[in-house]
Amino acid sequence: MAAERTQWRLVTVNTAPERAKRLIGRMVEALKDQYDIQHVDNCDNLDQVLPKVTQHKPNVLFCASMWTPEQSAQAFATARSVVPDIKTHAIPEGLQVKNGPDAVVDYLIVEVPKLLG
Repeated sequence: MAAERTQWRLVTVNTAPERAKRLIGRMVEALKDQYDIQHVDNCDNLDQVLPKVTQHKPNVLFCASMWTPEQSAQAFATARSVVPDIKTHAIPEGLQVKNGPDAVVDYLIVEVPKLLG
């Protein structure tokens, strides 16, 4: 008997929503045998975190690499004010600019299993 898989509802914080959707889609495809991840929405800016987390009640929030650690921490604190046990992860600042989108996808494929368990 297979155990019921957790459904992960992911919200991203990324100023490039189409790129977020594309990269997260690649990550979801790569991890689909292990995790049921649905990318439910993207916040184009930090001001959208509170309304979108309130609306969707995600259990995962990722901040893209354009945010500083301080900005990511602000987004995470805002998300936790609505969903206290939300899992959060900040992609290292500058990863996309320095190494390109493939590096972001490769990074997430390694890091997401550590986060989701």
